[in-house]
Amino acid sequence: MTRRPRRWIRRLGRRSWAGYLGHLFGSPYFRYRNARYLHALRVAVAMGASIGLTTGLGLPYGFWASITLLVVIGGLQHHGNIRKKAFERAVATALGAGIGLLLIAQHSLFGLMSLTYALTSVLAGACAYFAVGKAGYIALLTGITLVIVGGHGDNALDIGLWRAANVGIGTAVALLFSFAFPLYATYDWRFRLAENLRECARLYPRLMIGSPMRASEQVATFAQLSRRLVALRSLIDPVAKELGVPVSRLEEIQRLHRSMLSGLEMLATAASQRDVEPQWGATHELLTARRSVMRRMLLASARALRSGDTRRLHVLARHEVARTPGPKPDSELAYDMQGSYWLAQRLSEQARQMALELATIRLK
Repeated sequence: MTRRPRRWIRRLGRRSWAGYLGHLFGSPYFRYRNARYLHALRVAVAMGASIGLTTGLGLPYGFWASITLLVVIGGLQHHGNIRKKAFERAVATALGAGIGLLLIAQHSLFGLMSLTYALTSVLAGACAYFAVGKAGYIALLTGITLVIVGGHGDNALDIGLWRAANVGIGTAVALLFSFAFPLYATYDWRFRLAENLRECARLYPRLMIGSPMRASEQVATFAQLSRRLVALRSLIDPVAKELGVPVSRLEEIQRLHRSMLSGLEMLATAASQRDVEPQWGATHELLTARRSVMRRMLLASARALRSGDTRRLHVLARHEVARTPGPKPDSELAYDMQGSYWLAQRLSEQARQMALELATIRLK
């Protein structure tokens, strides 16, 4: 009996290698999971192009183009930052090269080393002064370009001109490749948030009516959730630029997410302090209904983030309101579960609000 080939092999047989690779590299999830490798590949190809261009043209001091390329694109990953950074880098390169050439010109004119060193130090101090302000990156890169082009001011003018030209070439190649295959911050934001929501959906039933978590397990689980939460906070600005949505809307989603994690951690603490066999009474039915609604809402939000289609979340959130059990008198709740039930009601409302916020964002 012959074994059937694997699914991906059969699928590959029906399309060309180029088509398969195009589909793979175009997949948002693939690019999210392999962002660091793709960024490294982009920088490596850009470096090869820089070396080939300067060597092929026979430009003196061509290695400065490669150095500039690393400065410009080495830490540039997300497309949401590219437009702003591209402008800042172009301005800084022009300023630094111009000031460096002026420094060389004054040294050629006056020939005073003490004056040249003093001017270089003053200019470096001025760049450092502005480097800790709003335009910090422009000032820092201006200082770096100034030293690359002008040295200590005693370079020959032709050397400064060649270095300025190489800096310009390196910047142009870097920006070309950064736009050629951008990595979107939106992908990181979508999939990290989806992972946290799926983990919350897994934790919630257990914390309400399942077995309590061990202390070490609780610390490890919520530490991982918190790391993703912190990473999401740093992505808000580039995601807002990429999607064209107000930063305040993403901040509200971040606030709701942070509140949900805090509520779940309180539930975990309460579960660890409950009796092994609490007197459920009428609470079990109430918790089961609320658990199902909460879990459906979290999983639906996670699926919408993964697929990029959030249009149905608005309808789902409205529909789940009618299915959510309302507040019950304290007499119908088991004593050990009263606090957890009221906290769960708040968590359910936060999950619904998050779904409504996500429904207003078009991810595609």
